[in-house]
Amino acid sequence: MSASPEEPTKPKARLGSLRALWPFVRRHLGLFLGWLAALGVSSAASLSLPVAFRTMIDEGFRSGSAIGIDRAFLLLFGVAVVLAVGTAARFFFVSLLGERVVADLRNRLYGHLIGLDVDFHERNRSGDLVSRLTADVELIRNVVGSVMSIALRSSITAIGALAMLFVTSPRLAAWAVLGIPLAVLPVVLGSRRIRGISRASQDRVADANALATETLGAVRTVQAHAREGYERGRFAEAVSNTVRAARRRIGAQALMTGSTITLFFGAITLVLWTGAHDVVAHRMSAGTLIQFVLYALFGGGSVAALAEVWNELQKAAGGMGRIAELLDEGVGIAAPAHPRALPQSLRGELELDAVIFHYPSRPDTAALERFDLQVAPGETVALVGPSGAGKSTVFSLLLRFHDPEAGRVAVDGSDVRTLDPVALREAIALVPQAPTIFAASARDNIRYGRLDASDAEVEAAARAAEAHDFIMALPNGYDEQLGERGARLSGGQQQRIAIARALLKDAPILLLDEATSALDAQSERAVQNALERLMQGRTTLVIAHRLATVLKADRIVVMDKGRIVAQGTHEQLLAQGGLYAELARLQFID
Repeated sequence: MSASPEEPTKPKARLGSLRALWPFVRRHLGLFLGWLAALGVSSAASLSLPVAFRTMIDEGFRSGSAIGIDRAFLLLFGVAVVLAVGTAARFFFVSLLGERVVADLRNRLYGHLIGLDVDFHERNRSGDLVSRLTADVELIRNVVGSVMSIALRSSITAIGALAMLFVTSPRLAAWAVLGIPLAVLPVVLGSRRIRGISRASQDRVADANALATETLGAVRTVQAHAREGYERGRFAEAVSNTVRAARRRIGAQALMTGSTITLFFGAITLVLWTGAHDVVAHRMSAGTLIQFVLYALFGGGSVAALAEVWNELQKAAGGMGRIAELLDEGVGIAAPAHPRALPQSLRGELELDAVIFHYPSRPDTAALERFDLQVAPGETVALVGPSGAGKSTVFSLLLRFHDPEAGRVAVDGSDVRTLDPVALREAIALVPQAPTIFAASARDNIRYGRLDASDAEVEAAARAAEAHDFIMALPNGYDEQLGERGARLSGGQQQRIAIARALLKDAPILLLDEATSALDAQSERAVQNALERLMQGRTTLVIAHRLATVLKADRIVVMDKGRIVAQGTHEQLLAQGGLYAELARLQFID
């Protein structure tokens, strides 16, 4: 997210942000109700234990009979069995509920992130997004699968114990109640500080994750520059920052927890001292004092647990706030309410009419300035020009990764803003200069172009892209895993996999960021042959890097600073001189 809007993000770190979890919990109402029922049984059994102990002492031991003792101990064991069954059921229901909720939340967040527009992903580091998808969601697992259960169980136990303290001895209970506000005071005073510290701690973890993701993704560049030591130092500093932030959070939580327990049990000890004198004076039975002690311990332990749970809830609220920020992020490029349907037989006519566009990150520089371009169905048009001329921007607008600020982008006469972006992109095949190869098999990488393609169709596309031979030479052929970013393939082989993918898609419009400039002569020839097959019968826009592509184009469009400065055939433009002739000398002609 952009760093500017600090103020709007603060409220989302409040506990109220956890309310956003309820829709995910509600989907699994059976588990939720099962958990509540088991919680009720286990809490009732817990609160019955002191009564069972009092019965054992006052009636079992005092009776002096074996039958009385047997009944007392059977009652105690029965309560323990109910407590065991209820606790086991509570653990099962709430743990499974946590897993289901986290799975739904993770799917929802991932689906939302992958659907956000390119501008959002240009503004955000993928490492930070992955951190929110993993570390922050894990905090929610802890809340739903553990903390929520502990919080409600401790609340019920604390309230029940307090009530039973008054039933057991109203006078002593009145003194005990004075200790509760003292125990709660550190929680109230420390919660705001812990909430801010927890959010800062999670942000530092995200920073370290983002740095690791970026560096590991560029490990070849790191090693080529012999910067392993430098990167280790950078990561160590990022990890140190996370430890420092975590130490502040842990210190604040420890201080609050220690203060709460000390104050609460100090008050309880004082009350029990008074009760001990009552037993000595025969104003209270020993069993009643034991019952009061157990309820006091239950109540004190529950309050202490609530203090720790409060810390965890503050931490989880920070994580949910970060997740909520992403879920609240609007989709900039969305389908209209009633999208226009593309024709079944798309001709492939392209038009950019008086288009003006600025990238949000560079608002003062126009990427395209009153740009006009018409491409006839089946025509091959090469876009040439210096870096920053706006060639890639034309591709982005046609794919509707961005919308123009003024003007119109149309396919077969239909403004792309009136179309469903998914349907539009299904009609366009893209072969980028740096193709994306997934850590999957060669077959699955090619099939990404059309998911329902048969194995025979995948193989036919690979043959047309001149990729079949080198794929079959792999140890497992089409089932060979290609490694992350296609690490097991050469640059030319990666390009031919991307071309096979585009051939399989068989879209009527082809956007080709022609990438033969960095290939050796043999790879370039194979890729060029594959490209020629791919371009046949399609409307093709190609960002040209080599003379061979320029010469095969029906028309060459020369761009500079977001405008068209010349267009024509290779010979016509060379005769005119100017920018194209200079580019031809520097870029195209070796």
